[in-house]
Amino acid sequence: MEQLVQHSKGTYVLTTRSISISVRPEYLEEHSDPENNHFIWAYHVRIHNQGPATVHLKSRYWHITNELGHVQEISGDGVIGEQPVLGPGDHFEYSSGTPLGTPSGIMQGHYVMEAETGETFQVAIPPFSLDSPRQKQHLN
Repeated sequence: MEQLVQHSKGTYVLTTRSISISVRPEYLEEHSDPENNHFIWAYHVRIHNQGPATVHLKSRYWHITNELGHVQEISGDGVIGEQPVLGPGDHFEYSSGTPLGTPSGIMQGHYVMEAETGETFQVAIPPFSLDSPRQKQHLN
């Protein structure tokens, strides 16, 4: 069962098959150049295995849409060069970032996990809004 929660501190949470993914985006003013349509965000991810079995994160997929509807898709092995193994109760955290050519957008995606049995399954990453303070209207 999946459930979507947005905490008041801008953290987005989604749980799939007892794997909880929380994401907290942050606009990086100091690395952005709005006059040249260059906006940068960091996002901090926490993956928490709340289930009874060990899982192995094998790959990631991101779908990034800017406010004009331009889509960028990114996929690859693991996250930040790692393929963490999470036992019951374990968690893994990492930070990454993304540029956009507009002051707002939205990101979503999934991780591919492998169970101890060899079964692979997708764990949804909650959609989260990328809104610069320069944007008057927020997408989410």
